[in-house]
Amino acid sequence: MELKDIKSVYFIGAGGIGMSAIARYFLNHGLVVAGYDKTPSDLTRQLEKEGMQIHYEENLDKIPETCKKPSSCLVIYTPAIPAEHQELQYFRHNGFEIQKRAQVLGTLTRQHKGLCVAGTHGKTTTSTMCAHIMHQSHLDCNAFLGGISKNYGTNYILSESDYVVIEADEFDRSFHWLRPWMTVITSTDPDHLDIYGTKEAYLESFRHYTELIQPGGALIVHRGLEMKENLQEGVFRYDYALHEGDFHAKNILIKNGEISFDFISPIENVHHVELGQPIPINIENSIAAMAMAQLAGCTADELRQGMKSFKGVDRRFDFKIKNDKTVFLSDYAHHPKEIYQSAKSIRELYRDKKITAIFQPHLYTRTRDFYKDFADALSQLDEIILTEIYPAREQPIEGVTSELIYNNLRPGIEKQIIRKDDVLQFVKDHSFEVLIILGAGDLDNMVPQITKILQEKR
Repeated sequence: MELKDIKSVYFIGAGGIGMSAIARYFLNHGLVVAGYDKTPSDLTRQLEKEGMQIHYEENLDKIPETCKKPSSCLVIYTPAIPAEHQELQYFRHNGFEIQKRAQVLGTLTRQHKGLCVAGTHGKTTTSTMCAHIMHQSHLDCNAFLGGISKNYGTNYILSESDYVVIEADEFDRSFHWLRPWMTVITSTDPDHLDIYGTKEAYLESFRHYTELIQPGGALIVHRGLEMKENLQEGVFRYDYALHEGDFHAKNILIKNGEISFDFISPIENVHHVELGQPIPINIENSIAAMAMAQLAGCTADELRQGMKSFKGVDRRFDFKIKNDKTVFLSDYAHHPKEIYQSAKSIRELYRDKKITAIFQPHLYTRTRDFYKDFADALSQLDEIILTEIYPAREQPIEGVTSELIYNNLRPGIEKQIIRKDDVLQFVKDHSFEVLIILGAGDLDNMVPQITKILQEKR
């Protein structure tokens, strides 16, 4: 089905962060947009305000009549939806065009110049940075992001630009649908082994992804990754890292809560770049984002202004309280390497303060595969509070609990396991110098209440 033939779009799993961005794309093009999601959320409620029709039970009668015409309705689903889902079964048995979210994004990368960011971690922040630089530049862009940009209050940017910035997701090999013009690869630390099975299969998936870059485009890859790329003829290759590579930083200054550095580039060096979100981990993220934006044609002044005005992404090193008495933030980190980088950054910022983390592990398989790595990463901090594992799409695995991480934390660290339902009471009963909520589950839903509790303690 050509995009021009579509009159309505139906989403199964409407409330996901990536799905909602595409829903907004079609809403902005004046189509009828409807869908199902398991539970209401702030995001689904906002989509309803914007004109999307959403219901929260598997019920064929709830599907709008305009979405029951196979010739003009495109159905988009998330891989997290089970195959036996009633509505998915209905569309499959009645001749509808059904696509994964990634297929739709792939179509857009064929119609625009796709600037994509892939990697086990860092891709949401890096793609959002790049989108912000591009959007405020003379080039502009469309964007489909994996997090809510604090600059725009959304995960989606619509413009008349020929560029589209896309977060390229390796889950379920979704990024194989894309045809990037340029792509950054931030990291290839094995993840989603419930899907891939082995580290080798995971790395092979990234190798195949590099084959999809269009001739005339570019790969910008973090130096030192295990992945082996396989580029088409005519694709340029660059690497980057903090202190070395084609793109890197020099004269880094971290002082008084601010970060600045010089951006070293084979195209044009950019002196005195200031980070609007001054977090050490964002230096590397910004190098990758500026590299792709610069290769696309952004000027030195546009790069400098874009980074200085970048406000960050919700749930990515997201400060809620920052004063002399208490610091409180939330971070989506849920892979050991992400936890390591998050803990390292917060330790650099607050060397002389006690840092407490409340961590909700995400997925039984990930906990089973990486519990020792989680323990090592968390052990950089002073106090670790673990909750039960957030299952997401998985069923429990016998013997896999948060105790696996707990038992491997370094000797002498303050630690305990509590129920998620007891987190608010725990916060009420204790004092904190620096408190961080970690994980990709639903513990983040408590952040507004935790913020209020901590503010009332002052």
